Amino acid sequence: MDAQGKQRVAMNEATFRRVNEGMERGQDPAGLLTFFCECGRLGCNRLIQLTRGEYEAVRADAARFAILDGHEIPQVEEVVARTDRYIVVEKTGDPESEIVERTDPRRPLDH
Repeated sequence: MDAQGKQRVAMNEATFRRVNEGMERGQDPAGLLTFFCECGRLGCNRLIQLTRGEYEAVRADAARFAILDGHEIPQVEEVVARTDRYIVVEKTGDPESEIVERTDPRRPLDH
């Protein structure tokens, strides 16, 4: 995968993360919450379910994304956790890591 393709994947993941931040606020915090798969695949609109605690654990690191098993892209990320409902991937390269850090909606404003 070329550099432009890797950057596109990072931007796709960042876009789904931003959408999911809005979805989280609109759901009942008890039980499973529904989110879009945050993978970098073009056209993916699959849904995954996480508890609020699981979602917050993923969001604690700007380089991590919750996706469906099998949606990982090994050229730009590695699987760091697996559950029966989703997996967590982490960005591994530059400038992709910089893109997801810079676009993190929870990023402190002083950076």
